[in-house]
Amino acid sequence: MPFVEIIAPPLDEPGRQAVARGLTEGLCAAFSVGPETVTAYFLDVPASHCAHAGRLGETQRLFVKVHAFRRGPAERARAAALVTPALAAAYGVPAKALALYFLDRARDEVSHAGILASEPASEEGA
Repeated sequence: MPFVEIIAPPLDEPGRQAVARGLTEGLCAAFSVGPETVTAYFLDVPASHCAHAGRLGETQRLFVKVHAFRRGPAERARAAALVTPALAAAYGVPAKALALYFLDRARDEVSHAGILASEPASEEGA
């Protein structure tokens, strides 16, 4: 954890690699975690499958959801400041086209391998 859902236009492999690198580096720096804890899922949405202000395909926004253990406002602000420019550059959009949502969870709300992360036996990373 963190797990990240990137709902955005399709990118080629080098573009996805740039996103993965910028996203991972930003989250690791902001959340003080190692890269082995960050997983990103690319959920491609072509312009013809996105509507804004009631209009299909005119303006596509990127929607990024970060699922992670609860962090403070300063850590989330730092993550947003580090991740947003990297994603905007990789997708070639202005930062205002990107929405980053933090879906924080307490450790007792997360289970990996059938064990709650709050359990003493759990050796989950951050």
